[in-house]
Amino acid sequence: MTLLWIAVSASLLLPVALVALSRTPLAARLPELTCVAAVVSLAVTLAQLYGVVPSEQPAAALGMAESLAFMVLAGLIVRDAPARRAAVAAPAAGLAAATWLLRFLQPASPLEAVGACAFWGLGALLAAGLGGYLRLLGVRQRRALDDTRTALRLRLAGDLHDFLAHDISEMVAHAQAGRVTGDPARALERVEAAGQRALSMLDRTLDMLHHDRPATSAGGLEDIRDAAERFSAAGPARVRLRMDPALQVPAGSAALAYRIVVEGLTNVRRHAARAGRVDLDVSVADGRLEITMTNDGVTPSRSGRTGGAGLPGLAALVEAQGGELVSRAVPDGWSLTAWLPL
Repeated sequence: MTLLWIAVSASLLLPVALVALSRTPLAARLPELTCVAAVVSLAVTLAQLYGVVPSEQPAAALGMAESLAFMVLAGLIVRDAPARRAAVAAPAAGLAAATWLLRFLQPASPLEAVGACAFWGLGALLAAGLGGYLRLLGVRQRRALDDTRTALRLRLAGDLHDFLAHDISEMVAHAQAGRVTGDPARALERVEAAGQRALSMLDRTLDMLHHDRPATSAGGLEDIRDAAERFSAAGPARVRLRMDPALQVPAGSAALAYRIVVEGLTNVRRHAARAGRVDLDVSVADGRLEITMTNDGVTPSRSGRTGGAGLPGLAALVEAQGGELVSRAVPDGWSLTAWLPL
């Protein structure tokens, strides 16, 4: 009979070894293997309770090892197995771990037997609780990773939308201007320059993704004047910029200010083709950086038009930085105002 106990214990320790290896195909079948082992263990316990198989005290140590193995299996199953399979296999392992001592214990009453089994069942319950806690940590980690990936995708989408849309719309504007003015060579030069900027943006984004580098700002206050000049050169609207050349603000606020200006100019080009003037003010007031952009190309009757996701996404980005962005219709056009913390 001792050989029988050794065989039973070995059959229980085998799934644990498979999980430790974690690379074998059988490791994925741990719940099923555990159920088979639990059925064998419970059958042997019942056989000894009813005197079918005589009990042997020297095998008690093997029985204790068997119970501990079931506790380990319960924790591993709760931690790793699919929920439906774990709901069957973990209780089976816990029941086998709790009842093994009935093979050797001669309880004075049923209540004593229940108490002894409950005591050993606590070990399986604690192991299952630890497995559930580890499972919860894993779920939280996966969710955090998914949220991080989603945030990164949204940030990249916003960058590509804000900056590539500006450069591409500039290319279209120069191409259209070349047909009107009859100077295709000059128009092609400007289209090429805008295309180079768009490619540079793509290269910077791909380099950040491939080499896991932190995102870098695409511009600052010094680039706002250049963006305004390029906008004026690409179409009929002229930008009247008022900004102190000596204005100094933190790099993060400057980069966001440039992004707001680029998005605003892009929207003017796309949605206010009749605009002839864009007033752009960049200044510091009340401890905040204020950007105000007003154009005369949208009449109040068109103030209810719907746009894309550029301004809502930009507003969310500004609010995340502790600022505020407001776009609204004005008597002779459309206004975009942003306040950024310093």
